[in-house]
Amino acid sequence: MTPVEIHQGDGPVVLGLPHTGTHVPDEIWTDLNQRGRSLDDTDWHIHTLYDGLLANATTVRATFHRYVIDANRDPSGASLYPGQNTTGLVPKIDFDGNSIWHREPDAAETEQRLAAYHQPYHAALMAELERVRDRHGVAILYDCHSIRSHIPHLFEGTLPDFNIGTNGGTTCASEIESTVVKICANAAGYTSVLNGRFKGGWTTRHYGRPAEGIHVIQMELAQSTHLTAEEQPFDYDAKRAAKLRPYLAEILNNLAELAPTLGATK
Repeated sequence: MTPVEIHQGDGPVVLGLPHTGTHVPDEIWTDLNQRGRSLDDTDWHIHTLYDGLLANATTVRATFHRYVIDANRDPSGASLYPGQNTTGLVPKIDFDGNSIWHREPDAAETEQRLAAYHQPYHAALMAELERVRDRHGVAILYDCHSIRSHIPHLFEGTLPDFNIGTNGGTTCASEIESTVVKICANAAGYTSVLNGRFKGGWTTRHYGRPAEGIHVIQMELAQSTHLTAEEQPFDYDAKRAAKLRPYLAEILNNLAELAPTLGATK
């Protein structure tokens, strides 16, 4: 299986999908314990949730699971949230703090996974961002994520439905941030927060270069918005998704409309 799936569109918006993949090679699967093999920390059905919401969007999707290597972590292994509980480049624990390995990968194996999975995903993502920017003068990366709304190991209480991340407003133009914030705030029956527990992962922080014409915003959705339950088997809830999808479509279409007003300044 190829580590990344690409669908090229003609529009200015690129959807990043780093955590929807569930492929684990056999040689890695044998090293996972029963907890790890449940793959609970997948961004379940996010590629289905966003499918068809924006005409001419480009999508870049990792097919491998985040337990193989996390495509949204710094390849150096540096923590995104120093001092807070989180998972690493190759996670040793799941989101609940439980060990996921019979045998943890060593440094050499981590380097192999970087070369085989992490680097090809980001090479593809960068190539698509540059292609889109060359065509439109600007590229907007919307990084698609989801997570359970109750994870005491990672955060207290209940996570808002829409978690918008721009690393303190540094990764995109203010018009992009304010547009997404407004749509989410006005979404009936949903809660939202800007730069709360999730401020944007490595992808958002690494590629977000507004002055160079690449704008990035991360959306972390609470899985309660589109799953039947936030537990195995993590089934897609078509009714919940049907309520949510119009707001996501509004966000993406507004970003596409904003693109011509944004220009690189370099």
